[in-house]
Amino acid sequence: MTIDNREIAAIDLGSNSFHMAVASVKQGEVRFTDRLGEKVQLAAGINSQGAFEADTIERALACIDRFSQRLHNIDKSMIQVVGTDALRVAKNGGNFIAKAEQKLGARIEIISGLEEARLIYLGVSHTLADDDGRRLVIDIGGGSTEFIIGERFEPLERASLHMGCVSFRERFFKDGKITKIGFHKAIVQAEREIMPIKKIYKKKGWEQCVGASGSIKAVFQALEAEDGTQIERLSYKRLKTLRDQIIELGHIDNLNELNIKKERLSIFPAGLAILMGAFKALKIKKMEYTQGALREGLLYDMLGRLDHEDVRDRSISALQQRYGADIAHGDYVADITKAFFRKAKTDWQIDHPRYEGLLTWASKLFEIGLAIAHSQYHRHGAYLVANSDLAGFSKRSQEELALLVRAHRRKIPLEDFERVDEAILKLTLLFRIAVLFASDRKVRSIPFHLEVSSKSIHLAFKKGWLEKHPLTVENLEIERNYLRKIGFELSF
Repeated sequence: MTIDNREIAAIDLGSNSFHMAVASVKQGEVRFTDRLGEKVQLAAGINSQGAFEADTIERALACIDRFSQRLHNIDKSMIQVVGTDALRVAKNGGNFIAKAEQKLGARIEIISGLEEARLIYLGVSHTLADDDGRRLVIDIGGGSTEFIIGERFEPLERASLHMGCVSFRERFFKDGKITKIGFHKAIVQAEREIMPIKKIYKKKGWEQCVGASGSIKAVFQALEAEDGTQIERLSYKRLKTLRDQIIELGHIDNLNELNIKKERLSIFPAGLAILMGAFKALKIKKMEYTQGALREGLLYDMLGRLDHEDVRDRSISALQQRYGADIAHGDYVADITKAFFRKAKTDWQIDHPRYEGLLTWASKLFEIGLAIAHSQYHRHGAYLVANSDLAGFSKRSQEELALLVRAHRRKIPLEDFERVDEAILKLTLLFRIAVLFASDRKVRSIPFHLEVSSKSIHLAFKKGWLEKHPLTVENLEIERNYLRKIGFELSF
């Protein structure tokens, strides 16, 4: 697929703000045409029962409406949307996601903290000079803070800590009051949160420290307003001066003179405290700021996928190697599933690259559970897939992939398919037949023609082939019984 002269878009549904970046690709170069952002404050809208308040959902959907207008002329396959901490934890997040997906016409992927860290680093690294040497990137969000050490475009260490400026505001700066003791407690708590990664990060080391996103940007803006000039780097000494200044002001209502956006005032002290905790814990000397962040990372990640540099392929390959998978056999099964997919995609309305990708990856991973035990190896494999750190995969995509691995043999757990896209069941049926056909591990051309209809699969074999392969016949008979129990008919 050529991407030159086409627009692509990325949306980050963050815990504090929603951001959208739109870019066009000209001769392989990314040119940003629009950057939009709104303070939606999802995390602040989670009630004591752990669910979004009605007015929070209304505010978020109104923002989605405004974003969707800009997306009107962009191909849906060129739009990537992710949700972060607040959407990971809210009990009714699924209800909001369903409504938002309908408005956007695009799938929303909820990503893990580690995946968020990877994408942040990707966005930052593309906006900085491509220099040698390690850099530490810190991004303070509404619900979590990400720490990444990387070199050029590759992250080496990633961490996502469950501390953010919204939760710290509620704990240490209640009702907008800014006190010396509140600040001290917030900084100490941030240091405690960083303790688990402190040793390994300091051992890894870095030459450059870079801050990203709104909370750190606001600190730079406040110091620039005080100096009357742009600053390139900040130090702990400057942070302490700023802390003392806002403690003296005493309340968020008095922070207007700091040149901070009005909607960010309530979380500014919390963000500053987390940043000071990071400086102290990791002994950071200087920090720079960059515009790159999660949404830019999403765009560059999408470009990599379109240009056949998909980080997900590397994640699958690493998992194969870790658990000693038979790579040649996985590739053979993948070739079979691709052939089946091409035959069935139109009649079953599953014609989307994402589905073909899931089948391919499942084919490469379906036997990794053998590293644990042969008995129930499909369950072991599904557990490994579901609980591994797979760069490039959202939580939902990883769950779908794990389900394909879990359901490739034996009883089909129909109740598990209620939680995923309805197309996944159809992919599973194609996958099961491919695995069955390849079970003798003999590489051969496919000796039958596959046809599908609404609730049936028909295999038309070459004359005489089945008579020479009685084990395949027996396996097909068993499979026919499994499919019949879920309302599908297999004939051959």
